[in-house]
Amino acid sequence: MFRQKALLLSALLLVSMTLLGQKATITGKVVDGKTSETLIGATVLLNTGVGTTTDFDGSYSLETDPGEYELTIGYLGFESYTEKITLTAGQKITIDVELGGEATLLQTATVTSGKYEKPLGEVTVSLAVMKPDLLESTSKPSIDQFLEKIPGVTMIDGQANIRGGSGFSQGAGSRVLLLMDDVPILQADAGYPNWDDVPIENIEQIEVVKGAASALYGSSALNGIVNVRTAYARAEPETKVSAFYTAYLSPEDENLKWWGDTLQPYQMSATLSHKRKIGKKTDLVLGGFYTNRESYNKDTYKEYGRANLSLRHRMTDRLVFGLNANINYGRAGSFFYWKGSENLFEGTPSTITNRQRNRYNIDPTVTFFDKGENRHRFLGRFYHVNNDNDSNQSNKSNLFYGEYQFQRKHKSIDLVSTAGIVFSGTNVDAELYGDTTFTSQNVAAYLQLDKKFGDRLNLSAGFRYEYNVLNNPGFDYPQGTVAPSREEESLPVMRFGASYKATEGTFVRASIGQGYRFPTVAEKFIFTDVGGFFIVPNPDLTSETGWSAEIGLRQGFKLGSLNGFVDLAAFVMNYQNMMEFNLDNSAFGFRAVNIGDTSTKGWEATLAGKGKIGPVNMQFLTGYTYIDPRFLEFDNSRPGPGEEETVAQINANNSSSEENILKYRSRHSAKFDLEANFKGFTLGYAILYNSNQEAVDAFFNVFLPGIAKFREDHNNGFTVMNARAAFNFTDNLKFSVLMGNITNILYTQRPGLLEAPRNMTVRLDYKF
Repeated sequence: MFRQKALLLSALLLVSMTLLGQKATITGKVVDGKTSETLIGATVLLNTGVGTTTDFDGSYSLETDPGEYELTIGYLGFESYTEKITLTAGQKITIDVELGGEATLLQTATVTSGKYEKPLGEVTVSLAVMKPDLLESTSKPSIDQFLEKIPGVTMIDGQANIRGGSGFSQGAGSRVLLLMDDVPILQADAGYPNWDDVPIENIEQIEVVKGAASALYGSSALNGIVNVRTAYARAEPETKVSAFYTAYLSPEDENLKWWGDTLQPYQMSATLSHKRKIGKKTDLVLGGFYTNRESYNKDTYKEYGRANLSLRHRMTDRLVFGLNANINYGRAGSFFYWKGSENLFEGTPSTITNRQRNRYNIDPTVTFFDKGENRHRFLGRFYHVNNDNDSNQSNKSNLFYGEYQFQRKHKSIDLVSTAGIVFSGTNVDAELYGDTTFTSQNVAAYLQLDKKFGDRLNLSAGFRYEYNVLNNPGFDYPQGTVAPSREEESLPVMRFGASYKATEGTFVRASIGQGYRFPTVAEKFIFTDVGGFFIVPNPDLTSETGWSAEIGLRQGFKLGSLNGFVDLAAFVMNYQNMMEFNLDNSAFGFRAVNIGDTSTKGWEATLAGKGKIGPVNMQFLTGYTYIDPRFLEFDNSRPGPGEEETVAQINANNSSSEENILKYRSRHSAKFDLEANFKGFTLGYAILYNSNQEAVDAFFNVFLPGIAKFREDHNNGFTVMNARAAFNFTDNLKFSVLMGNITNILYTQRPGLLEAPRNMTVRLDYKF
């Protein structure tokens, strides 16, 4: 009997010990609440510090001891999910989560700074993020007009300028690189962005990097990056249409009005987008845009249509194929400068150009995760441009781009390494360049390392090696001959950055990066006649290099349900052998030349926020930028008899100012945009201020009609005010009214071309 009791007691003790030693298990799946996309790498964490991440189909499994816990599931850019749970020995529970809502602005997911997702607060460079809802509410037909809302960004006749890093050169290369879905899309011959190719009807997010980014993205990223990320299909099919009409009203000085009472300058536009999932593995996005503009500037017009397609197919949980395509067909007319003081909205006849244009791009992508959770990615693009001009300025070009990217997350040491190989090639055939064919190739390799030390310190380092080849077949032009040539050049560039989380919501950053830009075909070999003056080739033009550095502080705040941040940055940009178009008497015209070294120092303050104040939803963005842009070689003296002009004298003699300041820059700029929504009513107000451009090309002031007088009469810069109002009749139907240039001021962004007078836009958006 005693023996039986002992055996029973031992069995009970063994069962108890087994139960006590048995773990509990939590399993589940994490998806995007809007799109039902599985979220790979979402964090699943208990308050004891035990945790895991989701795998390739969004699933997770976590074992722990029995007890009471707080479970937190989070993913970058989403509001975290939190639940209190009680676990018993041997228990298995399933918790599936749909993450929704938006995180604070500092937690906004970004990819451009390091080619992988990281929160805005941890980025080591100045980076601005813009959402498509603001683009829609401000009713901009192309994103170049929208980008001016970002502090530090200035658009001069379609050319992007970040913190004074660029000036203005008609039709020449850009120091700001435009990306669409992480792939460069600059016109091959001139290296400038065609903003009309960006599908405003299908944008997920726009990211703008301020400062040199050549270490990751190569030539043309000398001054920064604009990366437009397009949207994927949502969980439910969605179709959106919009139509908007802008009427340009009379200028304050009725004498400048060239149109009659029955003829009103206008622009009408319409967009269409459709997103849907086909089965469980395929996403489809279709988009379209049409606009017809008869401008307030006489003989200036634009009519074009654009269609785009985006396909994404998940072959397996690890392998995804994608294909994007975009076509843009239309016509346009423009002039280079006005007739004069009495005809500011009319062009000088010899500068009026009409053109037909056809552009398209095809972009294949492949993404594969291997069993070691390494990401392999191929990005491709073919970009074709055909501009048929009536002024002997026609040009055709093709761009071929391919990139292989490898990324590994070394979880044990909290390090992300990204490496890649890039090849791009171009061919250019144009009347502008001797009616012959140029070809070029670029091969590059890069490596980026991003390392976290605990929860506070982030370090990043990048290296890129560039190799460029440009083949010039040679050609004759009226003033001379350009001999055939083959140019080869290679150069390494590097960058370093750090971000430190001083307190919750306080991030201090510092960065330094080198930049590099190889001359475009247009800058080296263009020959054309614009309004009676020539632009001539300069085969001896060399690359420009440089570096930029900054220190910054980003402080987040939360007031009730209102959250945002204050950002302060001090920066410096130094360029060597900077390229500009200057008047060259020996060449009988303008040509691109290396003007020596330049330096731009400055500081910037930004305030951004969103959320609720009482029952009112608010969002705002405001900022101020100061720059001090200077030539390092500037001399107002004239050369003596028999002496050649020095670089310093050329810089001074080609400037309209006797002060040492780079041309086409405003020292001061300020931006403000506020939007409030209450019970379906939305009101918005925006202000843009740019101080006077103290220096332009001296030639314009002396020889072009009315420019000197206009600059003298308008030498205090300009302030433009805009307002908007909207009403949501239902969740799917919205009507908007917008007023631009409320005070009806006359102003220019560059000499010889007026911006819009007071104008009114009505817009209708419908979603189903």
